[in-house]
Amino acid sequence: MEKLIYRTENHIGFLTLNRWHKYNAFDGQLIEEFEQFWRERRYDESVRVIVLGGGEAKGFCAGLDMETHGPQLFEAPPNAAYNGQARMSRLLLAMRQAPQPIICCVHGAASGFGFSLAMASDIRILAEKARFNAAYINIGLGGADMASSYFLPRLIGSGRANEFLLTGNWMSAEDAMNLGFGSRLVPKEDMMKTAVELATVMAGKTPLALRMTKEAINVNMDAGGLEAALQMEDRNQMMVMYSLKIGAK
Repeated sequence: MEKLIYRTENHIGFLTLNRWHKYNAFDGQLIEEFEQFWRERRYDESVRVIVLGGGEAKGFCAGLDMETHGPQLFEAPPNAAYNGQARMSRLLLAMRQAPQPIICCVHGAASGFGFSLAMASDIRILAEKARFNAAYINIGLGGADMASSYFLPRLIGSGRANEFLLTGNWMSAEDAMNLGFGSRLVPKEDMMKTAVELATVMAGKTPLALRMTKEAINVNMDAGGLEAALQMEDRNQMMVMYSLKIGAK
C-alpha cells in the first residue's frame, strides 16, 4: 500500500491515511487500498482493535479528491457514475462489518467522506480543533450522502443531525462533545496516547466477546423492538460462554 500506512502491535492495528499533501482526500488508488484493507481485516483474528488516524496531514480527511477522482464520477456515464458512488459508499459498510472495533482519531477538518469515516467508527477521539461537516449540499448535491443520513441521526438525534445535513455547516469539537458525537476531547499530541489506552483495554478482553459486542450494537441499532434486541444479546452471550468452556478443556 502506498496511500495507507499500517502496522500492528499487541493485537492493535494502526491505520493511517497517507495523502497528507492532499489533506488525505480519497482518489481512485486510495479507494482501492482502503477497500482491500477492510476486506483483509474481515477474517483477521490477530488484530482485535483498529486505530484510524490522519497522520501528518493538516486535517483528518477532506473527503473526495475533487481535482482528480471527482471529475471521473461527475463526468462518467450514469451507470459508471453509480458504480463509483456505490463502491465508495460500501467502504463505510465494510468498516461496520469489520469484527474489530474502530477508534478514529480526528484532528483538523473531517469533511464529506472524512466526516463519514468518523461516523462509521465505533469511538471518536477529537483533537481540540477538530471540526466536521457534510459538505455535499455545499457543492450542489443532496446533503444525505455516504451514510450520513443513517449514522448522524443515530449518533446525535435527528433534530441537530437535520440541521447539519441541510445546511452543510461545520460542527465544532465542542459541539461534537456536547452532542455525544465524540468520546474524548484532548490536545492533538495526546490523541494517539488516548487511543492506545482505550485500544489496550479492549484488546485485553475475550476476542469473541469483543466481536460479538460490536455485532450486537450494529444489529440492535435497527432492531424491530426490545424482544429482537434481547434475542441478539442472548445468542451472543451463549456463544461466548460456550467458547470459553470449550477453550478451558
